[in-house]
Amino acid sequence: MMTGPLQRLREWSPLLPLLLLLAATYWLNQQVQPLPPRPDSSKRHDPDFIISKLSATTLNEQGVPRFLMSAQKMVHYPDDDSTHLDEPQLTSFNADRPPVYTFARQGEVSSKGDEIFLRDEVKLVRAASATQSEMTFTTTYLHVIPDRDLADTDRPVTISDAHNIVHATGMQFDNKARVLKLLAHVRSQHDPAKN
Repeated sequence: MMTGPLQRLREWSPLLPLLLLLAATYWLNQQVQPLPPRPDSSKRHDPDFIISKLSATTLNEQGVPRFLMSAQKMVHYPDDDSTHLDEPQLTSFNADRPPVYTFARQGEVSSKGDEIFLRDEVKLVRAASATQSEMTFTTTYLHVIPDRDLADTDRPVTISDAHNIVHATGMQFDNKARVLKLLAHVRSQHDPAKN
């Protein structure tokens, strides 16, 4: 009769395949577990790209510059598909009209890229032509649609040229049709001697 460790091993030997099967099942289960969930970055407002000292030019059908946009910094956020601009500068060129320059401290480009919203110290300058003096618009907010040569605001605006200073609330500026529409509270000062 056997005694000691050999006897105990013999008593447990029928359970050995079952224990190996149990260990293999546990190991296999650990291997097929899904990965722990990663944080959902779509719920976070983190940029997916940042561009410093941006300059982009849009050409017309003849390959001539039509619109120029530059900024100190452009940041895109994928969660809301917004694009933010620091110190944007926009220039609109037309063969038959003077260029229009627009400056601001901050800006945002629509998700389709067809609209620009400018904020903080916004200044729009229509260059002088042979028949018109330079005209300057200042406001705190301006909505620009570059492809249609449109700009508008619902905020107070000051417009000045060689002989006039006009204050109003709200403005629509159609550079293509050469129409300026002031919406409310218009006050004007005319100085024929001003140069």
